[in-house]
Amino acid sequence: MTHGPCRRPPMRAHCPPFPPPSETPPMRLSLLACVLSLAALIAAPAFAQSSNDEDEKLVVSSEGFLSAHPDLRHRLAGLRAYNKGDFKGAYERFRRAARFADKPSQGMVAEMLWEGQGVARDKALAYVWMDLAAERQYPLMLVKRERYWNELDEAERARALELGEAIYAEFGDEVGKRRLDRELRQAKRQSTGSRLGSVGALKIQIPTPSGYQIIDGSTYYDPKFWDIDQYIEWHDGDWTYYAEGTVDVGEVMSAEDAAADAAAEAAYEAEEARQSDED
Repeated sequence: MTHGPCRRPPMRAHCPPFPPPSETPPMRLSLLACVLSLAALIAAPAFAQSSNDEDEKLVVSSEGFLSAHPDLRHRLAGLRAYNKGDFKGAYERFRRAARFADKPSQGMVAEMLWEGQGVARDKALAYVWMDLAAERQYPLMLVKRERYWNELDEAERARALELGEAIYAEFGDEVGKRRLDRELRQAKRQSTGSRLGSVGALKIQIPTPSGYQIIDGSTYYDPKFWDIDQYIEWHDGDWTYYAEGTVDVGEVMSAEDAAADAAAEAAYEAEEARQSDED
């Protein structure tokens, strides 16, 4: 586990050079929550401009898609709870998303531990979680991790190092990606069945504020949404863009955004009900 700038033990990847504390620009503690609210409102990274843009937005904001992607489903549930001031509920949901290698959610767990939002304040444990969130070298998470480390005293640093292995063993990419891969494979098998391999012939109906829209199966089942390596790369491509700064997020939500939020809530509640029945 990383402990301070570029002091990662051999068991982890080497981290890149980082500016000393005196050169690290200030950051608002709420930045990560703001970026999450802005970037994850439709449950996905920002889209490049292409002819397929709108179809892809419809896909990733649909209830069926979110039901199959627990990382995004729980992240959005956490965001809704967080924005409503239900910090305890938000913490629990971000932690669920964190089990599926969701780095933004792991970062939010760290922020909430650091601030004592919905959970007892624990700066050492917060550092461990932010170190985990920085596992893929997202700039925003790296900056936050180094600031955390610089604000820990020696006892807190020692405790963080003691806690790190257990957190990585349960939530690190090595295990989290495997969990997510199983979910994606199972969901795709259940939805395509014997038609697997000919998804381009499928037509997917997705409800929108203006009625149902038809999406080509090749868009819905694009490998970047279902193949674990391509899916992670798709997420990483956007989060490596975010860097240090401040972000102000307004309360205005478009009809499409509201529909996406409603779909995410419906997917989350449906999954919760299913798990309750199984229990």
